[in-house]
Amino acid sequence: MERVWVVIPAGGRGQRFGAAQAKQYVLLRDRPIVAHTLAAFLGEPRIAGIQLVLPGEDIATGTWRELLGPVPGPLLPPVVGGGLRADSVRLGLEALLRQGAVPSDWVLVHDAARPCLRREDLLRLLESLADAPQGALLAVPVADTLKRGEDGCSSGTVDREGLWRALTPQAFPLGALLAALEAACAEHRQITDEASAMEAQGWRPRLILGHGDNIKVTLSDDLMLAAAILAARSEEG
Repeated sequence: MERVWVVIPAGGRGQRFGAAQAKQYVLLRDRPIVAHTLAAFLGEPRIAGIQLVLPGEDIATGTWRELLGPVPGPLLPPVVGGGLRADSVRLGLEALLRQGAVPSDWVLVHDAARPCLRREDLLRLLESLADAPQGALLAVPVADTLKRGEDGCSSGTVDREGLWRALTPQAFPLGALLAALEAACAEHRQITDEASAMEAQGWRPRLILGHGDNIKVTLSDDLMLAAAILAARSEEG
């Protein structure tokens, strides 16, 4: 199988979180959120390199290195991100190509603010790639009842049959993903994840069952939940 790379876009500041510093550096169990995120990929021999995409000022001042400390494993020099998540992912892919990746290699894109990725889910995603030529992503079936809202009121119930909640990592051939992101940019289409860019090109990525505790830290309450998840795992281990 082709080599596997990881892109972790963290080019924004996470304004909805409301912290004074960028969300990815907020402490979670005495370590920055992004340090937990990186840890999920360290030590996996199939991963050739991890590309962080960070705010330019953090790279210029060295803030990221000061906050993260020494990181073992295949961490590549970070690159500056863009205004939107898709821009940061695209810039990360271009950086990988400059550092020896080829278009046929696989790339996993993982949210910097998802610090609770289980190793078993990562392994399941990696193992699926041999039979997923159009890519794959971790996801969980929607369990809650979904309502359609109008003017602050419920106007109907949405059938949840066949609906999944997309998680990350999401895995695609590097060249194809880069082309899809470039097409979305040229058409001024805003995308929320890599799979949506690929779907617009006619791809049908496989849904790989993950765990719902692979949460994204968006608001301050999410940080407390992530801390509880990691604490529970530490006690189990």
